[in-house]
Amino acid sequence: MITVTNVSKSFGTRTLFDNVSVKFTPGNRYGLTGPNGAGKSTFLKILTGQIEPTNRGTVTRPKKTGVLSQDQNAFDEERIIDTVMMGNATLWNTLKERNALCEFDDLTESQMERLGDLETVIADENGYMAEIEAAEILRGIGLPDERHADLMKTLPNDFKFRVLLAQALFGGSEALLLDEPTNYMDLETIHWLEEFLMAYEGTLVVISHDRHFLNAVCTHIADIDYDTIIAYPGNYDDMVEQKMSARSRIESENKDKAKKIAQLQEFVNRFAAGQRSSQVQSRRKEMARLAPTELKRSNIQRPYIRFEQTKPAGREVVTVNGLSKSFDGKSVLKDVSFEIQRGDKVAIIGPNGIGKTTLIRCLIGELAPDAGTVKWGTGMTWGYYPQDYRAEIEDGLTAFEWLNQFDAAGDGIQAVRGLMGRMLFSGEEGDKPTAALSGGEAARLLMAKLMLEKRPVLIFDEPTNHLDLESVNALGEGLSQFAGTVFVASHDRDLISEVATRILSLTPEGVIDFLGTYDEYLETHPLPERQGTAKW
Repeated sequence: MITVTNVSKSFGTRTLFDNVSVKFTPGNRYGLTGPNGAGKSTFLKILTGQIEPTNRGTVTRPKKTGVLSQDQNAFDEERIIDTVMMGNATLWNTLKERNALCEFDDLTESQMERLGDLETVIADENGYMAEIEAAEILRGIGLPDERHADLMKTLPNDFKFRVLLAQALFGGSEALLLDEPTNYMDLETIHWLEEFLMAYEGTLVVISHDRHFLNAVCTHIADIDYDTIIAYPGNYDDMVEQKMSARSRIESENKDKAKKIAQLQEFVNRFAAGQRSSQVQSRRKEMARLAPTELKRSNIQRPYIRFEQTKPAGREVVTVNGLSKSFDGKSVLKDVSFEIQRGDKVAIIGPNGIGKTTLIRCLIGELAPDAGTVKWGTGMTWGYYPQDYRAEIEDGLTAFEWLNQFDAAGDGIQAVRGLMGRMLFSGEEGDKPTAALSGGEAARLLMAKLMLEKRPVLIFDEPTNHLDLESVNALGEGLSQFAGTVFVASHDRDLISEVATRILSLTPEGVIDFLGTYDEYLETHPLPERQGTAKW
């Protein structure tokens, strides 16, 4: 069990949460939710002991608590499988000491006794099965056996992150604290992780912007709002329904109270100076009793995302014929062909490293194919949201100045300011320096640019990476209602399910061009099962 008692955290004059007391119990899986900037990662770091609360509040947690490390380069000189086993610090340190003792030719009596004690600890920690367990987890996250003895520095960053996740999962931890574990994961690996976590019997606290993941895994939601943390039973959708229902009920009760107070006030005004003073006093007391319940402002805010097009595209949007691309002799795309029509909403899916971003960059002309052609319709233009979107926003400007330069239609300052307000840049926030924008703010600003440009084709490469859940939902609504053509590469299944009318699935055997929704695609192309099973 993880117990939090009277914990507060502030930065300057801003309070993230105040005097929070909450328990996370074994057997339950908690999603920690709240918009960008609400303090989710901060609270998780308080749970892990990485940072201290502002006040004298306390946190107790099990001795064996698995934590997802955020430093991808910390273990570069370690073997991959050893990095995983380091997740059980007691076992790992015991194995190191045992192996060091075994290097001696002749052991003293005290060393022999120590060796016996170490073997007992290893047995208690299930150490003789440790490499087998670590290997199963590594297979589950997509690393084959032949890579397990390689050094961490031989892996790309996305696989380093997966190994750090495996480290947190290893060793039978009594509690798991995971901050955005689905980052850098493809759909197959997320599916494996869901099954893995649903078999976990300890206490899980996880942050994720993937609504499908939270709905699949979580038994409870711990929501940061109203300067506190409230635990709701059920998954994310259940929490939203309960939260909105409770707020609507209080708002309705407040309206009824206000109506009754107005009636009582009318009586007081009529008879305050008359002979009915006792009745007036009674009604004044009743008015005090009926004081409306104070409703703090919720920090849940959803941007209003709607994409328009100045001029619809022609019927034939883009034709790709025999497209091939290699890097350093390794084929990434081979003989890819498809035709996209006006109004198609195309989800580009496939495992990491299969070539999704490469395909997008070939489409927009950032990369020249080794063979084949990409032919766009006459006069076709597109808006592009790259995976590394932060580089698109130059420093040295305010958010408004940067966005206003893309007002090619001449909508004017008032229209641009209004657009920024709909994207949650209200008041002075629009004058924030671009260099100071958070990841979520930069993502929303770039989407505002796409809304302002009104192109007939929109191309997104992993747009949900730095968006909170409300922004992801708003993006899904905006794209599903867009009358133009959409390409989106994403691992967010709710976004793909809501938006896509066509699937381009990149596989090692080639491209599957499926006309239909993602759910229809899964009926005939189910996600393959990963090797590796959960053992706790």
